[in-house]
Amino acid sequence: MKLLTFDVGGTEIKYAVTDEKMNFTHKGYVPTPMDTFEQFADVIFGIYSQYRDEVEGIAMSLPGFIDVKNGRCNGGGGLLYNHGTDVGRLLEEKCGCKVVLENDGKAAVLAEFYQGSLKGCTNGAVYIIGTGIGGGLIIDSKIVRGPHFTAGELSFVITEASRYDQSDATMANVCSTRALLENYAAKKGSEEKISGRQFFELLCEDPLAQEAFDELCLNIAVQIYNLCWILDLEKVAIGGGISRQPIVTEKIREKFEMVKANSAVAHFKIPFDVDIVPCTFSNDANLIGAYITYTMN
Repeated sequence: MKLLTFDVGGTEIKYAVTDEKMNFTHKGYVPTPMDTFEQFADVIFGIYSQYRDEVEGIAMSLPGFIDVKNGRCNGGGGLLYNHGTDVGRLLEEKCGCKVVLENDGKAAVLAEFYQGSLKGCTNGAVYIIGTGIGGGLIIDSKIVRGPHFTAGELSFVITEASRYDQSDATMANVCSTRALLENYAAKKGSEEKISGRQFFELLCEDPLAQEAFDELCLNIAVQIYNLCWILDLEKVAIGGGISRQPIVTEKIREKFEMVKANSAVAHFKIPFDVDIVPCTFSNDANLIGAYITYTMN
């Protein structure tokens, strides 16, 4: 079965015609419309109309609290025009085919669980480092969505109790690529904006970059440590653009072991041995996960 799969992000919409062996053809991307749902639907229809004779339907990953069964975005994503909108039904009406939606973090964890780094896990998680923090959970070999569809939404986790009412005290603002770059700029006393790629070109030579990177990885490691106590995880797969740098997973793993060995409760002989690994599918994970969700619904 061939489907047209979409990975809708805050900057661009990636798409591909995808078959059951996860082969991609007609792969491409377009800018994400930022103004109205109507513009968004027009873009999706324009792409679908090119491949409608090749595919049986549309499988879409997108941000937000996604009700998979009803094709509804209940909020939480960066595309405000989708909040409270029956995105799936409206796209079905426009395109004339079946449309199945999946949250982006949950799409990633499905891809990694069925065919990637989390294959064979009983309890595992993905941790996607981007503008915010994407997350997905596998518990007892099943994906966890929750009654409000918010399970695994790591961006919204508060990191400092004394600053619970401040937006910068969340994982999205402490553990993300954006947090890394903003922290580095603050250390330099500069307003110059650089990309993640430029940052890693500087990392070996710049002590301030190394300091910011160490702080990011420690923040991430602490949150993974907390998740392990709550969920008894076996594996955590690290994804997102910067995860293509091998040093990212290596440093997070190093910081995790440091926290585990030196935490205030280390004398209780911490029982978990967690494997922290890179995601297998990187930028293709959401396309693959969306396809898997379609086949399950």
